[in-house]
Amino acid sequence: MPSSVTSDSTPQPMHIGFLLVAEYTLVTLANAIAVLRAANRESGQSLFRWSLLTLDGNAVLSSDALELTPDGGLELAADLDCLMVCGGERIEHHCEDSLLDALRAVAKRQIPLGGMCTGSFVLAAAGLLEGYRCTVHWENMVGMVEKFPDLQVTSRLFVIDRDRYSCSGGVSSMDLMLNILAAKHGKKLVQKVSELLMYERVRTERDAQRVPLQHLIGASQPKLIDAVSLMEANIEEPLSLDEVADYVSISRRQLERLFHKYLHCAPSRYYLELRLHRARLLLLQTGMPVIDVAISCGFSTAPHFSKCYSELYGKPPRDERRVAS
Repeated sequence: MPSSVTSDSTPQPMHIGFLLVAEYTLVTLANAIAVLRAANRESGQSLFRWSLLTLDGNAVLSSDALELTPDGGLELAADLDCLMVCGGERIEHHCEDSLLDALRAVAKRQIPLGGMCTGSFVLAAAGLLEGYRCTVHWENMVGMVEKFPDLQVTSRLFVIDRDRYSCSGGVSSMDLMLNILAAKHGKKLVQKVSELLMYERVRTERDAQRVPLQHLIGASQPKLIDAVSLMEANIEEPLSLDEVADYVSISRRQLERLFHKYLHCAPSRYYLELRLHRARLLLLQTGMPVIDVAISCGFSTAPHFSKCYSELYGKPPRDERRVAS
């Protein structure tokens, strides 16, 4: 992100603009600004400033039917270090040509762009996410993939890809801003801010949204939903794939076909990642010994658990816990 410096080397505040699109999600906006305000307070400096913008400078209603007074229209974007598009409900109805053209003009100025909640849908509609990874709220994920099949849409809580930022909504905007804060001003300040906001754990780009399976695949595959429910209920003592198939009254081959078609992975891989995800929550949220975490998630030995965990999360369990601490 661009950052200007004064003659005495004191960094100028990073100016972030929040573009409010009609029916935007107010809680996502509030969480993002809370981090910036807390960073200024805890550092004793004006590290950030922010502006609320709309396309034409007129107020728009949030999805809560509340109205905030904007600082101006999108013509003020020239003064920004980053522009975050704040989306919300019925986003496909709010992608007017005038808005998309205005965002393309902002992009030509080389100003980093972001999308919060469904704001990434707007950026995609403007053609500003081509070649970038991004995320969107899980309710809109299927529609976005269908509308923009060439985009790299992930189920992550947030994504930082060069000069593009996206988060899935809700409290994930807090995680996005805290990670931006860490990159610019270090983890000590992030710790102070998260403590002030009573935010227990700052999540990373490796964390995924908890997308309801029925939403991902619809209600037309009850056997698959039953199979995943069985896996989720049998973490400590994993079932074999033959047992899972028997319980849901299909063959193992049918089970494998369902997983590959709708979840794009083998059932054994899905089951393994389910167990490792549970293990990660235990490592980060409890003081359980690593071997006890391993056993409670269906791993008979610590070395096997550590190997599988490292392959998925990029670090062994002990390092994960130490970094979090």
